[in-house]
Amino acid sequence: MNNFRRVGRGRVNQNAPVEFTFDGATYQGYEGDTLASALLANGVHLVGRSFKYHRPRGILAAGSDEANALVAFDRGPGRVTPNVRATTLELFDGLTAQSQNNWPSLKFDVTSLNDVFSAFFPAGFYNKTFMWPKSFWDKVYEPVIRATAGLGPAPKAEDPDKYEACYAHCETLIVGAGPAGVAAALAAAKQGGRVILVDEQAEPGGSLLSTPEAMIDGLPAADWLARSLNELEQAENVTLMPRTTAIGYYHDNFLGLAERLTDHLKDGEADGPRERLHRVWAKKIILATGAIERPLVFAGNDRPGVMLASAAQTFLNRYGVAVGERIALVTSHDSGYQAAFDLADANSQIVSIIDCRPQVDENLQAEAEKRGIEVRVGWTVTATAGRHRVSGVTTNKVNGDQVDPKGETLSCDAVIMSGGWTPSVHLWSHSKGSLKWREDLAAYVPDKANENAVCVGACNGDFGLGVALATGANAGGGNDSFEAVEPAPWTGDGALEILPTHRDESRVKAFVDFQNDVTAKDIRLAVREGFKSIEHIKRYTTTGMATDQGKTSNLNGLQIASRALNRPVTQVGLTTFRPPYTPTTFGALAGNNGGAAFDVVRKTSIDGWAEENGAVFEPVALWRRARYFPQKGEDMHKAVARECKATRESLGIFDASTLGKIEVVGPDAAEFMNRMYTNPWTKLGVGRCRYGLMLGEDGYIMDDGVIGRLAEDRFHVTTTTGGAPRVLAHMEDYLQTEWPDLDVWLTSITEQWAVIALNGPNARKLIEPFVEGVDLSPDAFPHMAVRECKVCGVDARLFRVSFSGELGFEINVPAHYGRALWEMLYEAGKQYDITPYGTEVMHVLRAEKGFIIVGQDTDGTVTPYDAGMSWAIGKKKTDFVGMRSLARPDIVAEGRKQLVGLKTSDPKTVLEEGAQIVMTPDQPIPMDMVGHVTSSYWSETLGCSVALALVANGHALKGETIYVPMPDEMIEAEIVETIFYDKQGERLNVI
Repeated sequence: MNNFRRVGRGRVNQNAPVEFTFDGATYQGYEGDTLASALLANGVHLVGRSFKYHRPRGILAAGSDEANALVAFDRGPGRVTPNVRATTLELFDGLTAQSQNNWPSLKFDVTSLNDVFSAFFPAGFYNKTFMWPKSFWDKVYEPVIRATAGLGPAPKAEDPDKYEACYAHCETLIVGAGPAGVAAALAAAKQGGRVILVDEQAEPGGSLLSTPEAMIDGLPAADWLARSLNELEQAENVTLMPRTTAIGYYHDNFLGLAERLTDHLKDGEADGPRERLHRVWAKKIILATGAIERPLVFAGNDRPGVMLASAAQTFLNRYGVAVGERIALVTSHDSGYQAAFDLADANSQIVSIIDCRPQVDENLQAEAEKRGIEVRVGWTVTATAGRHRVSGVTTNKVNGDQVDPKGETLSCDAVIMSGGWTPSVHLWSHSKGSLKWREDLAAYVPDKANENAVCVGACNGDFGLGVALATGANAGGGNDSFEAVEPAPWTGDGALEILPTHRDESRVKAFVDFQNDVTAKDIRLAVREGFKSIEHIKRYTTTGMATDQGKTSNLNGLQIASRALNRPVTQVGLTTFRPPYTPTTFGALAGNNGGAAFDVVRKTSIDGWAEENGAVFEPVALWRRARYFPQKGEDMHKAVARECKATRESLGIFDASTLGKIEVVGPDAAEFMNRMYTNPWTKLGVGRCRYGLMLGEDGYIMDDGVIGRLAEDRFHVTTTTGGAPRVLAHMEDYLQTEWPDLDVWLTSITEQWAVIALNGPNARKLIEPFVEGVDLSPDAFPHMAVRECKVCGVDARLFRVSFSGELGFEINVPAHYGRALWEMLYEAGKQYDITPYGTEVMHVLRAEKGFIIVGQDTDGTVTPYDAGMSWAIGKKKTDFVGMRSLARPDIVAEGRKQLVGLKTSDPKTVLEEGAQIVMTPDQPIPMDMVGHVTSSYWSETLGCSVALALVANGHALKGETIYVPMPDEMIEAEIVETIFYDKQGERLNVI
């Protein structure tokens, strides 16, 4: 075990052994290891299978840019997290992980037959193959695709972990705790403002952790780093956040940070939330996110044991692990040499340095010669050997773009590669900062900022320890200078020829995107198929669409496409980087909103009384509302029938507190209302109410409600329960962007007022003794009137309105008085057999009167004319939101679906809501559907069913018979008026 450990190398604690399990086998690592470094220390390179071809895959990188080593992290029952990077998964005693995307085992994967038949699965094959025959889609294609789709096991149990979310503000937020980030934090801390330093790794330091021979201010890099971090920890204005990934950069310098809290702890040690999502606003953001080494694209570059040179250097110098005993380096960049030198100095044999470039710096060759390393300048790798681990490479001489067919095979157990560096600009792009192409780096770098942000160090294309420290300090507001010495300094250039060969080798697999099995020939095929934009090429081939967001593949894919198109890179385009930067758990994104808090339940102040009195509840938007109040032995049908009958005959009491309520105030309030609603409002008298109908810009019904004018400059607007936020946002949008000249204020008062609705012939008799300062007689307080008064000594807004068709009052009192008033009214109402009712009865009563419910009797395509509500449009109005759309040809065309009533031939038959409607019963399937049932109930009052429906050209079909096909029968119904009960409205004015 641990055959590849190098004593004296690395920062792991070799006095603290740790046992872990991978694919059922037990291994040993050390405290400070990642799963990847511990597996490599045990000689394990095969860690997974690729997504498409199920090819054997090994560890490619050493950080969040890892594309291959995705494992299922098992923390116990209900705690399996798929697609975790082995390179970022910290080792702890008892850790359990499994490889993914294979069956029955990692070494023997039956699905690897895909690789054998890969010639039949080129890029875009699914777009062509699954188009014919069409009849195969449902029974063959879709089931197979669904069974094989996805990467990693989907959790089957509810997540038992807890997650948190919080907010923070600071003057300076620094992302990346490498040399540039630490220097920036040191400088910013001295300015006195709040500083947050974020790094996704467990240990801050970045490249300093894997370059121990570097010196800063006369100190070894590790010592300088320890001193600097201690200084930052002691500073009261600095917050250090390791294990924290900046997942997204949003408008106004707002960043999302996902902090891992307990994944690195073994069972029994983990206490508290697993992850925490930080939402941070910063005055200034400094991005010090470094750069990502690019792979080289050659045949067999995906075999286990082939990895990035920087990864090999990190595994050696940070974890004390040599990735092989006989190692070949293939490179097109100076930086790869230092990795080879470090491995050679740690007693690994470097069999050859294969440099694709025609010329190489003499100093590098001299350093190689000192160590006895052969350097092949102007050579390339054309193949690798091995199955579960690389066993050799084939090298060939390069002459321009031609490769000498005579090759030489070198035996090795690892191949490290370096194709240059890609500045990590994901977060910069999130902020809509622009990019520019640097020919010397063959990469895009930050250009113009869109936010108050700056990039420093390698992520800005400024390579080298000295420049990283200097630019970091300057960005932090300081002018500190550092004396930096590094073993083999390089500038970042030298990667112009990023590919060992540009031949179109149709029979070899040279991979660009390791996760999605996209090869160089796939990209060339996309170009031949006519795709010219890199965005289109990306989607056709799926390159860069993997969980690494193209970190290691995008630039290579772009270069290949550029050559295939014979166009400059800048004319091919650049793919869009979108949050999150790295895959983020749903738990972290949800934060506290899990379990019962996932869908937060809002309750009225009267909700507790309803629960104590046996109410059955239903969710309405975000609210919990009482649906009905069953008595002993009653089902819903009987309870609703009783509540309806009691309300119609005597008195019902209903909690209407959930109605949306908005106060519109200001000198221009009436003009604002006139523009927002279809009805006229300027002449509505104080103390009067009006039904208001709101349209969207498209002319379709958006919301409705009763609106009372409390004063010349004040309106009390009610909305549907679920529509309040939408209506307020709609109003604010117009007020701020279209009519900023109007002197109006909008205030949401939904939670301020509890609303008790009393309906029935005895409603006035009940409340008269409790009301102070208002004459409730029919003449003094008519239907559609509002008064401010006192009820039971409490300030109230009293509306005489009705959604039931009966004499009705709605009492608005401050929410904290809601239950007390309800209980007083209920006690006093017992003399009238007062009956509490819920939303189901409310629906029945309003349907009997033909009143619509927006969102149920409308579907987003219903106009006031379709709903039979042309009366709600002001005849003299010249403009309101949606007015112009009402004149569109398709809006006034014949055949539109219109709201009608339905009367079934069998009065006892209650139609199903949503049921489809046809005009003739004898039709072949599929039938010609002309509409659907929107509302349907049993009416205890009428002794029959009532229904509303949207039917094509329905207003012209009254008296016609329609049919509702159901699984067991064809139901016949007649189209009638939408009002079924008290058509003259006499019940509103009972004395």
